Amino acid sequence: AQQGRVREKVYGKQKIYFADQEQLPAASDAELRGLDAEIAERSGQLQALQQSCRHMEAELKDLNSSMTTPEIAREIEALRKDCASYTEKLERIKSATNHVTPEEKEKVCREQQLYRREWRRRKRMATELLDAILEGYPKSKKQFFEEVGIETDEDHGVELPVTT
Repeated sequence: AQQGRVREKVYGKQKIYFADQEQLPAASDAELRGLDAEIAERSGQLQALQQSCRHMEAELKDLNSSMTTPEIAREIEALRKDCASYTEKLERIKSATNHVTPEEKEKVCREQQLYRREWRRRKRMATELLDAILEGYPKSKKQFFEEVGIETDEDHGVELPVTT
């Protein structure tokens, strides 16, 4: 500061030192424009490098998340074993001789329809009978069912099959 290279400012008990800019050569307008052009050029290069870096990081992330060659080989081997077992199972099913004939299937469907109709009819009759009893019963339907020991389809989560 005493030699004049650095300036000193005093703020109370604090002193601040900074370079004396009057000793530096003043830049001409042409030099300033050249520096601005260089800054713009370097900013463009920085943008391009940052974008390239982001692209490479994304590619690295994709590569790190993908399976390695040994893992792929193990996966292919497991899939081949599965395929072979499914093919064998399919062949066993195709070669089976106990296929259901269309007549047998139709007979089973008719029987199911008959049983379903009977189930509905009996359930409706039981519901009508219980409703008639409950008309003169002083307690709730639930209490009556508990006292008598009646279990409904709904108590066991059973639903009447839909007709097809």
